[in-house]
Amino acid sequence: MTDKTILAVDNLALSYGNNPILKGVSMQLRRGEVVSLLGPSGSGKTTLLRAVAGLEQPHAGSVGIAGRAIYDAAANIDVPAEQRNLGLVFQSYALWPHKTVFENVAYPLKLRKVAANEIVQRVHGALKNLGLDHLAERYPHQLSGGQQQRVSIARALVYNPPVILLDEPLSNLDAKMREEARAWLRNLIVEMQLSALVVTHDQSEAMAMSDRILLLNGGVIEQQGTPQEMYSQPQTFFVADFMGSNNILKGHVGEIRDGLARVDFGDGLALWGIRRSDAAIGQAVSAVIRIEQLHLAKGAGEHRAEIDLVTSMFLGDRYEYVFHVGDKLLRAWGKRSEGAGRRWLEFPPEAVWVF
Repeated sequence: MTDKTILAVDNLALSYGNNPILKGVSMQLRRGEVVSLLGPSGSGKTTLLRAVAGLEQPHAGSVGIAGRAIYDAAANIDVPAEQRNLGLVFQSYALWPHKTVFENVAYPLKLRKVAANEIVQRVHGALKNLGLDHLAERYPHQLSGGQQQRVSIARALVYNPPVILLDEPLSNLDAKMREEARAWLRNLIVEMQLSALVVTHDQSEAMAMSDRILLLNGGVIEQQGTPQEMYSQPQTFFVADFMGSNNILKGHVGEIRDGLARVDFGDGLALWGIRRSDAAIGQAVSAVIRIEQLHLAKGAGEHRAEIDLVTSMFLGDRYEYVFHVGDKLLRAWGKRSEGAGRRWLEFPPEAVWVF
């Protein structure tokens, strides 16, 4: 563990009966860094967060906070959750309905037997930081979903924990409020230099809020990196498919040249793309094509194909085009409405990944 590492997880394994959930996960969180645990349902992201918090029982590996072991299977160390000094923000907010906002936020300090005058000072400070001071005497049912979320975060921050753990912190908000809350939460994290581990299944949320993303798949880390690396440099088909909005077409390798592969899909369509696997000529492959990197062209040319445009859908800031390629649907984005008919579509090789 380096001086900058605030949380270190090493080879953590956890099973429910005979069902392994975490299969030797290792990760680090640096001071002032936000790391998102991203992945589909059942990938192990929430279990990993809860194991760090002390709410799940691993059977191997270790967890350390600021150089102090809070779990170590080999050394038989397992610090109880309430003594790990971690800030927890739950998906449900977990606010006590019979306590005021002030009392909810004060509760962790009372548990730690902080002096009454200091509790008042620290609670009002936390509420002020989150724009909630004027709501101190209200009860949870008198607050909006966004305000309840902020109260939950204030309660997690009030005792200055070294790491804050957030489990799907925005999932209970509607779509519009989620976008606003995402920007607000990222701003809070940056301003307060928080070290945060965040669980989310929403890739947009992960990319917007995180310095690094760990993408879990079946209890292991499939790939980790900055949001830009995860989006633009996927190492496996799973990562490429999970990140971004994609077209997935299945075909066979027809030719290999200079790090590129030509994939033949039948129906007269063949595309060149970047080889991301060692598939040989004749072997079945999948091509992952980012929707935003396809665009309509005015006529024939290199890396272009003429295919059937079925419809245009207006999405507000853009149109989404739906094409037929044999029995497959293909999507692309553009700036104007287009009528149905044959259209030339350009497929830049760098926008096509062959796995």
